[in-house]
Amino acid sequence: MAQVTIKRALLSVSDKSGLAELGQALAARGVELVSTGGTAKALRDAGLEVKDISGLTGFPEMMDGRVKTLHPKVHGGLLAVRDDEAHAAAMEEHGIGAIDLVVVNLYPFEATVAKGAGRPEVIENIDIGGPSMVRSSAKNHAYVTIVTDPADYETLLGELESQDGATSFDFRKKMAAKAFAATAAYDTMISQWFAFADQQEVFPGMLAVNGKAPTVLRYGENPHQQAALYTPVGPHGSGIAQAAQLQGKELSYNNYNDADAALELCAEFKGGDPAVVIVKHANPCGVAQAGTLLEAWEAALQCDSVSAFGGIVAVNQELDGATAEAIAAIFTEVIVAPSISAEAREVFAKKKNLRLLECGELPDPRRGGLAVKPITGGLLVQTRDNGAITESDLKVVTEREPTAQELKDCLFAWTVARHVKSNAIVYARDGATAGIGAGQMNRRDSSRIAAMKAAEAAETYEWAEPKTVGSAVASDAFFPFADGLLAAAEAGASAIIQPGGSIRDDEVIEAANKAGLAMVFTGMRHFRH
Repeated sequence: MAQVTIKRALLSVSDKSGLAELGQALAARGVELVSTGGTAKALRDAGLEVKDISGLTGFPEMMDGRVKTLHPKVHGGLLAVRDDEAHAAAMEEHGIGAIDLVVVNLYPFEATVAKGAGRPEVIENIDIGGPSMVRSSAKNHAYVTIVTDPADYETLLGELESQDGATSFDFRKKMAAKAFAATAAYDTMISQWFAFADQQEVFPGMLAVNGKAPTVLRYGENPHQQAALYTPVGPHGSGIAQAAQLQGKELSYNNYNDADAALELCAEFKGGDPAVVIVKHANPCGVAQAGTLLEAWEAALQCDSVSAFGGIVAVNQELDGATAEAIAAIFTEVIVAPSISAEAREVFAKKKNLRLLECGELPDPRRGGLAVKPITGGLLVQTRDNGAITESDLKVVTEREPTAQELKDCLFAWTVARHVKSNAIVYARDGATAGIGAGQMNRRDSSRIAAMKAAEAAETYEWAEPKTVGSAVASDAFFPFADGLLAAAEAGASAIIQPGGSIRDDEVIEAANKAGLAMVFTGMRHFRH
C-alpha cells in the first residue's frame, strides 16, 4: 500500500491534552483542520485557523450536539476507496472531500460512571458519532489515518516527519488495530454498566470482558510461556495491579499471582489489629495478628519458616522500620503494604532485588464482581466468594461448648482457611496459625500435613510442644469421615470449626464428643480450587 499525504484532518476530542501542540504541528505542515464544538474552540484559542464541521457538511450541529458528524460528507470522506472509479465519481458528484487524518477520543463514559453520576448524565456520555468516525476511519485504513490516544500524537508527528508529511500503510494499520480495540473497550464499558449497574443482572446474555495497557511480563508460570498484565477498562477498585512498585526487579507472573493472594487474605484484617500474611505458591504459610506488626511477623514466620523462604509478605498497616529489619533477615520475593515508612524503605534499599509494593487502601474483602476462569471451549463464571460468618452464626454441635478463646481462634482459623487451596486445614492458637495443610486430595492428609509442619516448628524453635496443642482447627468443607477430625485431635486441637452438612455428621460429632472436643458448624463452606 502507498503512502498517504495528510492534507485534511478532522479533530474531535474529549481529552484536550496535547491538542493545541498537535494542531500547531499539523497547521505548520499546511494541513487543513476541521473540527467540532469544544475542540474547534480550543484550537482557535491556540491561534489556529479551523473549519467548523458544519462548514463541511452544510448542516449545523443540532440536538445539543448529538448530531454533528453523522453525515455523508463526513463518512463519505472517510470510507471512500479512492482508487475506485465509482467511489471517486460519487465523491465528485456530491462534493465530498477526502479526509486523510482523524483524531478522535470519546466522551468520558468511564469517568462519568466513576464519579457516581445519575442515569441521565451517564446516558448522555455514551458517544455515538465518535465511535462511528473511528470505525469508518479504521476500516478504511488503506487511505485514512486514525489516532485515538493522545499518547500517540508524538508518534504521529514523528511518522509525518519521517515520511515527508505522509503516513505509511504499516503505521495506519497499527493505528487502526488500536482504534478498533478502543471502541471495543468503550462498548464493553457501556454494556457492563447496562447489565450490572442499570439492570442488576448477575449473568448477562453476553459477557463482555476487557483490559487495557498491557504490561508484558518476562514470562508466564514457566519460562516457555508468554504473559502480560492487563488492568480493567471502566471503574474498578484498588488491588495488586494498581500498587506502586517502589523498588526491585520487575514483577513476574508468579509474583503477581502470589502477591494478589497475600493481599486478598490481608484485606480480611482491614482496620483490625496489626496483621502479617506470608504466602508461598498462592497458599498462606503463616498468618498472625498481634499487638504490633513486629510481633505479628514473628508469630507468622514461626508457623512455617521453611516455606516462608522466598515468599510473599503482606501487612495490613504501615510497614515500620523494626518490622522491615526482621523481614529483611530472610530472603523475601515481594512485600506489599498500604504504606511504607521512610525507615522501612531505607532498610529494604539494601535488598536491590526485593520487590517493594505500596498498595494504598486495602481492597474491600467483600467487594462484588465476577470471577472468570477459562476452560477448554469456554469460560466458567461465578460471583466472588463473599460469604462471611460471625460468632452469632455458629452452631455448637458438641456436648462441650468452646471457650471464649477457642471461639476467637476458631474464627481466626476460619478466616485463613477460606484463602487456602482445598482441601484446607488450618490450626490456629492465640491469633496465629500453628499449622496449615493445603491442596490435598483428602482432608485427613491435610490435617496430618498441618500437624507435621507444627511439629517441625516446635523442633526448630525448641518449644516444649507444638502450637497445635490447645489450638482451634478449621476445615474449609465438612469432614466426610471422622478420620480428619481424629487426626486433628491427635495433634492436640481442642476446638473444631467446620461447615457441617455431611451424611456422617452424627459420626463426626460422636467422635468429637469422645475426644472431648468442642465443635461448631458454620453452615457455609469455602472451597478454593
